[in-house]
Amino acid sequence: MRLYATPGTASLAPQIILREAGLTCETVRLGVKEKRLPDGRPFASLSPKGYVPSLELDDGSILTEGPAILLYLADLRPNLELAPPQGTMERYRTIEWLSFTASELHKSFTPLFVRGVSDDWKAAAQASIERRLDWIGAELADREWLCERFGVADAYLFTVLNWTQFTAIKIDRWPSIATYLERVAARPAVHAALVADGMIK
Repeated sequence: MRLYATPGTASLAPQIILREAGLTCETVRLGVKEKRLPDGRPFASLSPKGYVPSLELDDGSILTEGPAILLYLADLRPNLELAPPQGTMERYRTIEWLSFTASELHKSFTPLFVRGVSDDWKAAAQASIERRLDWIGAELADREWLCERFGVADAYLFTVLNWTQFTAIKIDRWPSIATYLERVAARPAVHAALVADGMIK
């Protein structure tokens, strides 16, 4: 397998799960502005959507979309239960968290990182994120992980929540979220992924 990743993006989440699962996978790091393959070709020539994460499987096919990649990787090591078994309510709860993180949180950050976006749009995006954080903070008040144990939903939420450090959003307003981030970051696999991604030294 080969994972195409860009530092500081959602591709951190599969890097965490790869390490948690002990899977062998080559990571190809692409530039933030211009995504080109090591041979100079545009990344879009390999993965037509043109964004990361993208996972090249051993048969040469490409799997895209973070939640799909995370579940695929977790299912390669079902005994670790990084994703609950098929057909269980915990599996659906995991998908619920993955969907929420992707649609309600991940995409809400886009206006905060795109140049030329109006201040009004940025303010609306930040307000939307903060409303989601109010809800997440309440959910995390009485639980260690999003589901029964650390898993793919935690890897994804942790990745997206970490983007607050590059914005005006102060995560310490939500103590349960701040504690959760510290708890996830303390995992050896997460620490290793953050180092590999250049997020920490």
